[in-house]
Amino acid sequence: MTNLCCKVLEALQGKTLVSAESLTGGGIGHALTAIAGSSAVYKGGIISYTNWVKQHALGVPAETLAEFGAVSAPVAQAMAAGARQRLEADVAVSVTGLAGPGGDEFGNPVGTVFIGYQDAACSDVRHCLFHGTREEIRNQTIEAALKLILEHNLTSAPGNTPLD
Repeated sequence: MTNLCCKVLEALQGKTLVSAESLTGGGIGHALTAIAGSSAVYKGGIISYTNWVKQHALGVPAETLAEFGAVSAPVAQAMAAGARQRLEADVAVSVTGLAGPGGDEFGNPVGTVFIGYQDAACSDVRHCLFHGTREEIRNQTIEAALKLILEHNLTSAPGNTPLD
C-alpha cells in the first residue's frame, strides 16, 4: 500500500486531494498520511459514516439518499463533488459501501462498493464487488480508490509507471 500511496502523491504534485469516506472510516487518509510530506497534496477528508453526515457535511441531497440508498453511484458521485467543493481541492475521491455483516434494504450484498472521483475535468464512479472479511473489503476499497485516482492522473506526472 505504501508504494501505491507514493505513486498517488507523486502523480498529484501541484494539486490538492481530499477524501469522503464511509465504509473505510478514514482508511484512505490514514494510508496517505503515513507517507512523509503527504500534506503537500492531501488536505484531509470527511468521514461520512452516516447519512446525516453525508447530507449535512457533504451536501448529498436527502432525496438522493432516499431514492438510491447510501450505497449507490449517485451518492458516491455527490460525496466526491461535495468533498471537492467544501474542502476546496483539485481532486476528490469518495467511497461508500457495505463491509458487513449484512446487506442493505436496497438489495446490495456485502462487498458492494461505489468509488467516486472528481476533478475539474472529470466525474467518475466505479461499482465494485469485493469479497472477504470486513477488513479485507475495507482494504480492497482503499486500494481501488487509490488506483482510480492514479488512473485519472498518471499523464500529469511524467515518469509514473502503469498500474500494477
